[in-house]
Amino acid sequence: MQFRYLGRSGFKISEITYGNWLTHGSQIENDIAAACVRAALDAGITTFDTADVYANTAAESVLGEALKGERRQSLEIFTKVFGPTGPKGHNDVGLSRKHILESIDGSLSRLQTDYVDLYQAHRYDHETPLEETMQAFADVVRQGKALYIGVSEWTADQLRAGAALAKELKIQLISNQPEYSALWRVIEEEIVPTSKELGISQIVWSPVAQGVLTGKYAPGAPLPAGSRATDERGGAGAVKRFLGDDVLTRVQELAPIARELDLTLAQLAVAWVLQNDNVATAIIGASRPEQVVENVKASGVTIPAELVGRIDEVLGDVVERDASRTFERSPATREA
Repeated sequence: MQFRYLGRSGFKISEITYGNWLTHGSQIENDIAAACVRAALDAGITTFDTADVYANTAAESVLGEALKGERRQSLEIFTKVFGPTGPKGHNDVGLSRKHILESIDGSLSRLQTDYVDLYQAHRYDHETPLEETMQAFADVVRQGKALYIGVSEWTADQLRAGAALAKELKIQLISNQPEYSALWRVIEEEIVPTSKELGISQIVWSPVAQGVLTGKYAPGAPLPAGSRATDERGGAGAVKRFLGDDVLTRVQELAPIARELDLTLAQLAVAWVLQNDNVATAIIGASRPEQVVENVKASGVTIPAELVGRIDEVLGDVVERDASRTFERSPATREA
């Protein structure tokens, strides 16, 4: 396992992070979740990402139980705040001071820890003044409940404004968590250059494009039974945008490149995002321990520039690059 600095800080994390969106507390049984976490630890992963909104707080509880007994100082635990939790009342959502200060205590209890290494704003809150949000985050840091602050799916302008306030408050905003894969490159035009300027790294999710870049979805073929694309509760809606035959055909054409590197298509996809020097880590999920074991083999892989160029040629115009797609991820309202 290789390790990288997160943002302009002295904080190192594993370049593969284990994440439990869609799995813990919902898709898989707790014993399988614990086995996946064990496989991650055995593979050298030290960084774990979750959120209070995942399975309406259950995912945090499952992760906390799975990590119980591990040396806390040897782990990096990340969680997030924004989405509706609990009974989903009018203050159970967003980035108000009330919700942040109550949510961090709930997360720490469920994760069975005194602090998280990174506390992230899961989305931008258009209904709360940014000054209120950043002051609440600063208080969380000063209370020792979080070491660093990050955000998720913020635009370049939002990152710039947040970083300026963080600097005034003397706290470190060191990360952004966007979707990023060889098929979804919307951060490259604006967010990555801005982040480099501000000292912010990317913690990227869905590096295998919801499983599409594994090659398991074949053009013109029925969807595999039990796959995410067939599970309406487990992310089927997110996969649909990648299931056109034009995309699936191009993905199959990546197989010779993967073979040249002695990688699976999934390993190639994860290794590809890690070639971006603004990416600190790629989040992988798993419903079976074997998936963890296979995907961590992407750590430390260098894809030669010539093959990176061939990947670009193969995927061509099926790649989404529109920078405005990030703004679409910011909900106009924070109604639960």
